Amino acid sequence: MNSKQHTLKDSVQFSGKGLHTGAKANMTLVPTGIDHGIKFQRTDLEGEPIIEANVDLVTDVSRGTTLEKNGAKVYTVEHVLSALVALQVDNVLIQLDGPEIPIMDGSAIDFVNGIEKVGLEEQNAFREYIELDHAIYYQESDREVDMAILPLDDYRVTVMVDYNSDVLGSQHATLNEFADYKKDIAPCRTFCFVNELEALLSQGLIKGGDLDNAVVVVDRSVTSADLDRLAKVFGKENIEIKEEDGFLNNTRVRFKNEPARHKLLDVIGDLALVGKPIKGQILAARPGHAANVELAKRIKKAYKSKKRKAPKYNPAEKPLLNATEIYQALPHDHPFKLVDKIVYLDQKSVVGVKNVSITEPFFAGHFPDNPVMPGVLQLETMAQVGGIFVLNTVEDPENYWTFFMGVKECKFRKPVLPGDTLVIRCELLAPIKRGIAQMKGEAFVGDTLVCETEILANITRKQ
Repeated sequence: MNSKQHTLKDSVQFSGKGLHTGAKANMTLVPTGIDHGIKFQRTDLEGEPIIEANVDLVTDVSRGTTLEKNGAKVYTVEHVLSALVALQVDNVLIQLDGPEIPIMDGSAIDFVNGIEKVGLEEQNAFREYIELDHAIYYQESDREVDMAILPLDDYRVTVMVDYNSDVLGSQHATLNEFADYKKDIAPCRTFCFVNELEALLSQGLIKGGDLDNAVVVVDRSVTSADLDRLAKVFGKENIEIKEEDGFLNNTRVRFKNEPARHKLLDVIGDLALVGKPIKGQILAARPGHAANVELAKRIKKAYKSKKRKAPKYNPAEKPLLNATEIYQALPHDHPFKLVDKIVYLDQKSVVGVKNVSITEPFFAGHFPDNPVMPGVLQLETMAQVGGIFVLNTVEDPENYWTFFMGVKECKFRKPVLPGDTLVIRCELLAPIKRGIAQMKGEAFVGDTLVCETEILANITRKQ
């Protein structure tokens, strides 16, 4: 899996009708900058509103996933999202001049081919993965739906379906690595059963459906009158079926388990709405859009609660910056060299380490019989870690000073003692403007949050 973020090298356009609305639309994938994420834009509506690929914006899961924000909707987002996830595209604006993503042939292969044709561009920022500490489950006992995501330093998906159908029966599909997606998953088309067609049409769905963009499974006896009526619905002169095939118009499946593979495609697309690339083993029995979305919500909730947990720190790993390199950048000397390592740095955050020793000069006078690290020096350490981040935003950091301007809502939650290792994370809260950086700072000892605050820092060019 990629360590850096990626966008497209150029724009790419797709045109077609929506599966459910039947409305024709042009869709353009546009390259964007670092940390933009995946967003949709309805260019046909007043103000050209933008709708983020965010599970909190899902408003309908009737045979597809619909996003809505301030009245603007985008229908059937899962196929294009699936392709973007599998190709590891992080930042893109999906411009659409209609209400629904074009269905193309009912699969994601056209999206994959189009994206690969323009190519990807690596961006100078690390991907922020959602990584789990424990398994997350979702169940619907009445429908025998079981879904789970287990901790794994990779991305794998296994799907099992069982439709109690003589044509399909039980099926399963697995994706072990993204390299197999184009060949094994992307070509797999959406499908439905012939006994669902009347209900779907009565609900105002599949207005754009035909036998070129969906596989229709014949799971009951079909009369000639039924075939004539279906031919009229799909705009065909005639429709036929051979008993041994089990598919309308003798459509040939691309894989024996194409329906299960398409369900896997949908799972990947719906889970993209978590908003970050995922690391985990996903297991899904009888999934659907509703269940996929509910699992995505649980993953997002777990991720948000984990954000306050201590950053991962392995003392054996080589740091990004050691103490010598840190104080070549920061204008500090003894006794104010407080940061020992910088172990993580990207476009939004930085993680530094401070090893607290009994030989620190401040312990001689600060509660000598019960040594405790002064809170002001915890803040100074945090400010120095943040200073490294701010200097990293300019091309010539040696020509700048960073100044600690202020703190807000500071809390010291637990004493810091000799022998403790402080792991400090500073995260940018807003874009740096006029040299002012606003950051959230958190300091941990082990898994315990010991200090937190908001920091204001100023970066000024040396005179």
